Amino acid sequence: MLDLLLYNARVITMDPARPTASAIGVWRDRIVGLDDDVNGMPARRQVDLGGAVVLPAFLDAHVHQVWAGMAATGATVAPCTDVHDVLAAVRVAAAARPVGEWVDLAGYDQRPLGRHLTAAELDTVSAGRKVFLVHDSGHACVVNTAVLELLPPDVPHDDGFLAESGMAAVRALRQPYSQTEMIDAIEHAGNVCLAQGITAVAEAGIGGGLISYSPAELAAYQRASDDGRLPVRTQLMVAGVATHPLGAHPADDIPAGLDLGLRTGFGGDRLNIGAMKIFTDGGMMARTAALSEPYTGLDHSGQLFDSVAAMEELVLAGHRAGWQLAVHAIGDRAVDVALDAIDRAQREKPRPEARHRIEHAGLVRPDQLSRFAELGVTAVVQPNFLYYLGDDYAVIMGERRAPWLYRGQGFLDAGVRLVASSDRPVTEGAPLRNIQFMVNRQTRHGHSLGPAEAMFVYDALRAYTVDAAWACHWEHDLGSVTAGKLADLVVLAEDPLAVPVDRIAGIPILATVLGGTEAHGSLD
Repeated sequence: MLDLLLYNARVITMDPARPTASAIGVWRDRIVGLDDDVNGMPARRQVDLGGAVVLPAFLDAHVHQVWAGMAATGATVAPCTDVHDVLAAVRVAAAARPVGEWVDLAGYDQRPLGRHLTAAELDTVSAGRKVFLVHDSGHACVVNTAVLELLPPDVPHDDGFLAESGMAAVRALRQPYSQTEMIDAIEHAGNVCLAQGITAVAEAGIGGGLISYSPAELAAYQRASDDGRLPVRTQLMVAGVATHPLGAHPADDIPAGLDLGLRTGFGGDRLNIGAMKIFTDGGMMARTAALSEPYTGLDHSGQLFDSVAAMEELVLAGHRAGWQLAVHAIGDRAVDVALDAIDRAQREKPRPEARHRIEHAGLVRPDQLSRFAELGVTAVVQPNFLYYLGDDYAVIMGERRAPWLYRGQGFLDAGVRLVASSDRPVTEGAPLRNIQFMVNRQTRHGHSLGPAEAMFVYDALRAYTVDAAWACHWEHDLGSVTAGKLADLVVLAEDPLAVPVDRIAGIPILATVLGGTEAHGSLD
């Protein structure tokens, strides 16, 4: 007997072998068949979907769940656009914390302010607290004098503003968040994902210096799972800087890793270890993404995260040890560094099955597309960046480079597997919003950005289902409505393949199903 039979549905399976269906049978969390395979079979629960559209649930292949949950529930200076309003918000947040404690605030963005805040300005409202104002990009911050006095003297800062390694130094000072705080954040962020039709995410870098909240971050996810507070399937990328020499036998060729030799693939379908996350540069919002030419209107071209030699050695060590690599590279100079390092690693120890990824691939020159394809590297992009931030990014890149931003069709034409993701909470992360942008390339203010990169709706859906599952080694369990896979589904009121493109983002999500059970909304 089936546990669940869904019928009278319009199923877009994302499986070329069986593209559409009208009925889905579920038993013990998995899809057992479609249409005639299950029609007429007894089921404990039968649901007439009344013609609603069913897709495989979306996968968000690059998120920051703890950061997202804390940003959503903690103090913030958004949407302040005036220095005085920001300082007023800091004053209120500081007053709510005991003297001597840290005051963490999200939502900081210097662009509407016209400049960065200073340590001296924060001092006027900190009232004896340590103020940590986190930039929306996650790659920079502004702190007050109480924090600067704790930093080693060799940490560079610009009157309280710190980026990349400086940001990491502040993170290192900040006392760890508790397991309770992190679990609350994980649960909140996961429930937001479910409301957007997402049942699986890849947490992009635990244990690192930039976006890290505790030396026991993995334990928080494990406890959340044990306590039934992990709403979505979660894959944990491990920051490369958190690995270390293991003292393994020389013949094992494991130059660096996690204790006990844990690596990509360990775990189950609810919580597992994914790729090793390696940073090569910063972000465009903070103007720290590493470019091959200066930002338009500025006298610099961003910065690399570390020396090229050090980053290349980390890539080589992770590759040799058997990890899948997820290399953060936003600017085109950083993309060169990432591709060169992966190329060297594959030449020294060929692993064609490695499925290495470049995270963001924010600015990719035409000559770099073929290198992605030749090396078999997946591009994991965030189309929502251009919807929310594209008007600004187009200005700082200039007319010649703007069409190269967060490419879509260009990757597909070059034979590169393309995965869409959100990088939440940097911007809003709803997949349907991302999919609409991938098809029309229209920014929030209605400007067309790189129209040649516009994709077909079906290909954009693949980037959130089939190809996202493949990039996370989940293709046997997720990504399509196929017999044998987990019954993770999203039920929509309208068909994204049929509605006008400008309506895709607003399609109502009726239900999100995880393992055959409603996790959001209702099937009835």
